[in-house]
Amino acid sequence: MSGLDETHDPRRTSWVESANGHRDFPVQNLPLGVFSADGTSRRIGVAIGDFILDLTAAEDFLDEEWREDLAHPVLNAWLARGPAAHGQLRQRLSELLSDERYQNDLDLCLIGQSEATMHLPCIVGDYTDFYVGIHHATNVGRQFRPDQPLLPNYKYVPIGYHGRASSVRVSGEPVIRPQGQRKPPEAVVPEYGPSRRLDYELELGMWIGRGNRLGDPIPIGEAGDHIAGYCLLNDWSARDLQAWEYQPLGPFLAKNFLTSVSPWVVTADALLPFRRAQPPRPEDDPQPLDYLRDEDPQPALGLSLEASLSSERMREAGQPPHRLSRGEASAAMYWTAAQIVTHHSSNGCNLQPGDLIGTGTLSTDSDDGLGSLLEISRGGKQPITLPSGETRSFLEDGDELVLTARADAEGAVGIGFGECRGMIVGVST
Repeated sequence: MSGLDETHDPRRTSWVESANGHRDFPVQNLPLGVFSADGTSRRIGVAIGDFILDLTAAEDFLDEEWREDLAHPVLNAWLARGPAAHGQLRQRLSELLSDERYQNDLDLCLIGQSEATMHLPCIVGDYTDFYVGIHHATNVGRQFRPDQPLLPNYKYVPIGYHGRASSVRVSGEPVIRPQGQRKPPEAVVPEYGPSRRLDYELELGMWIGRGNRLGDPIPIGEAGDHIAGYCLLNDWSARDLQAWEYQPLGPFLAKNFLTSVSPWVVTADALLPFRRAQPPRPEDDPQPLDYLRDEDPQPALGLSLEASLSSERMREAGQPPHRLSRGEASAAMYWTAAQIVTHHSSNGCNLQPGDLIGTGTLSTDSDDGLGSLLEISRGGKQPITLPSGETRSFLEDGDELVLTARADAEGAVGIGFGECRGMIVGVST
């Protein structure tokens, strides 16, 4: 596969013992993040097994021209350097963490992940959420428009909306139940109060690296070079607020109270062994317009996504989280990551380093792979039963939701994204 190098070698191991066989962070992954520990300031690190390599402490082992950008408390400046620099740093980190000659020196630069506090990896200037999960769009549309679940533009346009960057938070941020207007079908007028239909959405997030100038669209063949890495994303949604407010302009208060992301930026280079052909469109579907079509077929991401829930009662009883769904991202995305980026910039919109783009909820065509409770419970009509005997149509106070992702392929060492978690804590007083 084009682009593979020694950093992807499945025989490569690390002198950091916990990295060898690690579910998420073997030496073949090396995602970047921002952490603090023991009262230190925020700094950039790389995940390796159960540890974080502090790149500020290890700066003497890195090229001098990289040090200023890697000394920042956010990744924006580093992501702006583009794929060539990102690949060179990855190769250097792989060498440092696999060659035992560096162990004695770099052991001092390791921080246990359990001892660190993770922070948002970037200053998020802008956040856009898309709707490229066709099975999710169909399932939700069928609840409101049984005869025409997908609107006519869906198979021509990668649909998206501009979200609220200020409320993007790293995994672990408490989910304060939002309040807003809701109008039950039987009510004459709306009422104001806490959401009764709080939901999660299982998504991937994309971090933009190099941006583009205002007025200069990003061609489809270059779009991949503008994606610096990926994360998990949970677009928490208040479905009762959403149903009342979304027409005619779309999501607003039902979405902008919180968006959670996993803390590690899994680089595009790390995911190279797990690229796969995008599933073909049905024969009756229209082909993408020319600006969304490339001579080389755009690859899909070979990722398995999972969502799990634990209630307060389950945790008190020592019961493990209950898996809500598990499915393949490539089976869910009607539009590729490259098509999302190209369409976003096609009118001249300027993307900037550190911008965050969500895919939208990624559900498969199987009940085992549905990415929201709105779908799983059929709009609340078919509650699920948890191992504790409790039932859920939507999220209750005390519930904790955890998203994970895993990339596996024959002949490659599998990698993960870590966790994206959040607990519902009730209305703020």
